[in-house]
Amino acid sequence: MCMWTRAGLKNRAKEVVRANYWKTVLSALILSLIAGGLYSAGGAQNSSSFLEGTGDYGSYHFFGEMGISPMFAAMAIGVVLVVVLILIVVALVVNIFLINPLVVGIRRFFYTNLHEKAEIRELAFSFDHSYKNAVKTMFFRDLYTFLWSLLFVIPGIVKSYEYRMIPYLLAQYPDMPMEQAFETSRRLMNGNKWKAFVLDLSFILWFLLSGITGGLVGLFYVQPYFEQTSAALYDAITIERPVFGGMGPGSGSFQAWNGQQGYQEYGQNPGSKAMDAGYTPVGNDPQQNKTPSGETNETQG
Repeated sequence: MCMWTRAGLKNRAKEVVRANYWKTVLSALILSLIAGGLYSAGGAQNSSSFLEGTGDYGSYHFFGEMGISPMFAAMAIGVVLVVVLILIVVALVVNIFLINPLVVGIRRFFYTNLHEKAEIRELAFSFDHSYKNAVKTMFFRDLYTFLWSLLFVIPGIVKSYEYRMIPYLLAQYPDMPMEQAFETSRRLMNGNKWKAFVLDLSFILWFLLSGITGGLVGLFYVQPYFEQTSAALYDAITIERPVFGGMGPGSGSFQAWNGQQGYQEYGQNPGSKAMDAGYTPVGNDPQQNKTPSGETNETQG
């Protein structure tokens, strides 16, 4: 049974953002920059537009007015194609090795911010904790979502919601194996995908207002508000369905890591399932602060 409500998550997010306003704004700004800057008009998109231009007016300019040879035109187009390819490769490399780990760090910032005033240093979390695991897991998350999107738009959207909790899981358990991260995210989002979609949809007017104001409202309110609400969603779902609640000696997941070092939860007192699995707390655990009163605050409008 789902206990969280949209109103409850949003109210909690507003209170948290107000309590640590400027740091949430800065974190949301960094997220917006890394999400949009890499694929801005200055990158491959611009090169693509230039290439399109050479197909009509450009060809007339080459062959008609100036009388440039077809060989020179073909060479010019080839150079543009090579530049576009290089830009795409660079964009992919930056996305895989820089942006995705930063996204995990940003998710950690907003998750931690629910329970205490988070510090900006949380954004670099993945670079210091199981960086390779974060890179690999986030890469395959993006790859699987892309491949599902090739079938049709809707399967891609469904999968993006199914994998939605992976960055939060890596933020809390950085050495969680990729397979376990996917499995856990599926379990957490089972029955919650549509509700999460409606939650996102409820921000549409805010994003329209942000567009009308040239992004100012988005920068100083909407983006921090949205990101904090998303973190509150993860927090609420993991209260109802503990991350390790479904693990036991009989499960394949348990057998996969039983007898090994175990994941490290970056907190003070992980739950009993995590303790049984050998998790080592080495930091502040937001989960410890989840009290019945906290749950009540989430579910109230």
